[in-house]
Amino acid sequence: MNEQERRYKRFAAVVAYDGTEFYGFQNQPDRRTVQGVFEEALRRIHKTEIQSDGAGRTDTGVHAWGQVISFNSCLARLDDFSMKSALNANLPEDLLVRRVVCVPEDFNPRFSARKRIYHYYILNRKEPSIFLRRYTWLLPYHLDLEAMRRGAKYLLGEQDFSAFRTGKDERNPVRTVYRIRVVRIGKDIVLVRVEGASFLRRMVRNITGTLVRVGMGNLKPEKVRDIVESADRTTLPGSAPAQGLFLHGVVFEQFRS
Repeated sequence: MNEQERRYKRFAAVVAYDGTEFYGFQNQPDRRTVQGVFEEALRRIHKTEIQSDGAGRTDTGVHAWGQVISFNSCLARLDDFSMKSALNANLPEDLLVRRVVCVPEDFNPRFSARKRIYHYYILNRKEPSIFLRRYTWLLPYHLDLEAMRRGAKYLLGEQDFSAFRTGKDERNPVRTVYRIRVVRIGKDIVLVRVEGASFLRRMVRNITGTLVRVGMGNLKPEKVRDIVESADRTTLPGSAPAQGLFLHGVVFEQFRS
């Protein structure tokens, strides 16, 4: 069946959002969520309810640059560019469609993703920033980035990350982390970049919080290995707040967000 013969098209939208005013990604009754606002835009365009699927269920206050949302459209006349324009015309200013791609019928961003990339931004200076406060974690302490990198090595590969999950997350705790980078951007920004197949709830924030304790000298790098091996959430020294975390991108066989 060719594209014109199909009764609908399946699209994937690459979206960015400021998560400050959203109660996370996933639909919730009587809550403003990314998925809810996006599906309301779809309803206006299609004049009917349209369900969507997301690549990552970001928490309250977490941002995105490369979230991917897929959906079916009965408006076969619309091409990728037209769908992008229609969505942005119906979305609020804190949610933007960066790109729209036509994808196969069986494409699901949650299950089709090969890799997810998260960025966590730390404002590493004593004076706060009125402009960056919604998008960074202010840390007025010296951070030993080399110690953080040594600690990060114990988090790589396929492991049981039970110690790094939060709340009622009953999914398999075995996850694969491909790479963690800790770099300084300019003078004041420290970036923690975590790449993995998929993540448990708040796993990236818990990883960042642990590495920050290593960088501050409160935790030896080798202790990270002990925390992983314990599989015990109570051994975790702390988590990072939501506002510094971004779903930076998602990698698929067909494209990269």
